[in-house]
Amino acid sequence: MVKYLHSMIRVSDPDATIAFFDLIGLKEVRRQESEKGRFTLIFLAAPGEEGIAEVELTYNWPSEDGSPAETYTNGRNFGHLAYRVDNIYETCQRLADAGVTINRPPRDGHMAFVKSPDGISVELLQDGHLEPQEPWASMENTGSW
Repeated sequence: MVKYLHSMIRVSDPDATIAFFDLIGLKEVRRQESEKGRFTLIFLAAPGEEGIAEVELTYNWPSEDGSPAETYTNGRNFGHLAYRVDNIYETCQRLADAGVTINRPPRDGHMAFVKSPDGISVELLQDGHLEPQEPWASMENTGSW
């Protein structure tokens, strides 16, 4: 028997990352701190998905002199996370209003890509299909996704 548990991404700013995923609809479900290991694990899930499909945020604490524990570039070769949303236009608008760049707008009413504060690509997929709507239908891609 195999059961999916979670995907882990390393983060440099837990508060910013939690705020980002909150805009999509994920909530913190538990947290574990290791003083000895100098790290914090924060688990996020969509409502009803606790213990089923979670994202683990791993935050390695800065060294005692204040320098970062590690620098993460390009999401450390992680592909992307994907979430089904009730209304892709409303979700993208909420993200844009919070200053998040919509890298691949939902021109087709079905799919969009954004990035977390640490550059992790997040795919948003519409539950069902919405007809293309402006201003999304005319938007160009921004950056990479």
